[in-house]
Amino acid sequence: MTQPFVIETIDLTKRFGTHRGIEDVNIRVAEGDFYGFIGPNGSGKSTTIRLLLGLISPSAGKARLFSELAGPNQTDVLARIGYMPSEAVFYKGMSVREVIRLSADLRGKAVREACQLEAKRLCDLFQVDTHKKVEELSLGNRKKVSIICALQHRPELYILDEPTSGLDPFMQKLFWQELTERNRQGATVFVSSHILSEVQRYCQRAAIIQDGRIVIDDTVQRLIQTTAKRVTIHGRGPVDLDLADMKDVLQAEDSLSFLYNGDIQLLLEALYQQRGEMLDVSIVDPDMDEVFMHYYENVANSPQVKGGH
Repeated sequence: MTQPFVIETIDLTKRFGTHRGIEDVNIRVAEGDFYGFIGPNGSGKSTTIRLLLGLISPSAGKARLFSELAGPNQTDVLARIGYMPSEAVFYKGMSVREVIRLSADLRGKAVREACQLEAKRLCDLFQVDTHKKVEELSLGNRKKVSIICALQHRPELYILDEPTSGLDPFMQKLFWQELTERNRQGATVFVSSHILSEVQRYCQRAAIIQDGRIVIDDTVQRLIQTTAKRVTIHGRGPVDLDLADMKDVLQAEDSLSFLYNGDIQLLLEALYQQRGEMLDVSIVDPDMDEVFMHYYENVANSPQVKGGH
């Protein structure tokens, strides 16, 4: 039986006057996925998320949430979502407690009591002082309040835009532990990020967006395995290796490290020629940062792709 798609976009396009926001974006997020949406600032991540939530209307194409067309009037669908914008902005003059309660009240009376219990647990977990005014909070504490507002009703789908920016490392760890546990219990997670180590560690699938277009969409495991390998050689002295398809070369006094996407037989032959001077060699999958740069450079060098908005 085919697993239902919780998020689906079909040729989703948004233009802002003469500027392109996103163009022909096609993504599918299955129920229970932990899905990463990767791209640099200005690549179209937030625009895509706002289209999914009906905050803005598409110029062309469609977006579906739980098989329903996305739009501002889909209140039943939106009630099943926990959304966290990239910017944590609240009404001035309100206390943290009032902001969290307002967010719960917007979900309706049926979930208000459950929200109160869960919000208290989350405030304790993230060490949030609910008596403070929101304008008194640091960026990191505003982000924590935003997290609580998105998580307190325990939705089926989380749509989170750069959720950990501004959080200290300890709070980031707590956040990902909480989200991972909810995913394990069946929730679907769609998270945009430019922190690639997070995507590699927590996401099962990922799409890379650049200049408003999807570059690649695959499992994180295959994204890593199907690109160049990181080769590192340690020698008795300087290591001299000259091969085509060597990129990101890092040369030191007694070591050489590079990304290699060429003929593996040629690499092995070259390494064999150096065997007398080598102390150690490793050939491993690159990390997510290197994977991203690989696809980013391919798009940047493509004549079909121009700079987006």
